[in-house]
Amino acid sequence: MIHSTAFRLLLIAMLYAPDHGTSPSAVHTVNLLADRNSTFRLIGSETSELDLVAGEPVLLRVEARKAKSMNRDGSVHGLVLVDRDRKPVPGWDLLFKPGVQEMQLTAPVEAGTYEALCTVICSTAHEHMKLRVVVRSK
Repeated sequence: MIHSTAFRLLLIAMLYAPDHGTSPSAVHTVNLLADRNSTFRLIGSETSELDLVAGEPVLLRVEARKAKSMNRDGSVHGLVLVDRDRKPVPGWDLLFKPGVQEMQLTAPVEAGTYEALCTVICSTAHEHMKLRVVVRSK
């Protein structure tokens, strides 16, 4: 009897609870390898292009491996996301130390093609350490 009453009360509360549209957005998890051969590689993906949805939350999980050199602060790679005018996207200027680290980011709000560039002179191949990022409209 008590269980039945508690169940009814819970059901009534759920039916009449206001919906404020606060359901959390799904977080897009990106697994990225910043490798010792000065390349960015998307782990578990057949493509070398990162697809995001404008404004979506992103969990960037990066495994960084030391190339030939590193910054004085111990960073072995970096990542800055730039738009088509080569302007950095706010919040997307990152440094990676050896090992795995996670960052919570937000995809750019404007749809378009962006480029992720390494910001640490990690080797003679550093200039080629890039990743194409495509942001699609919601």
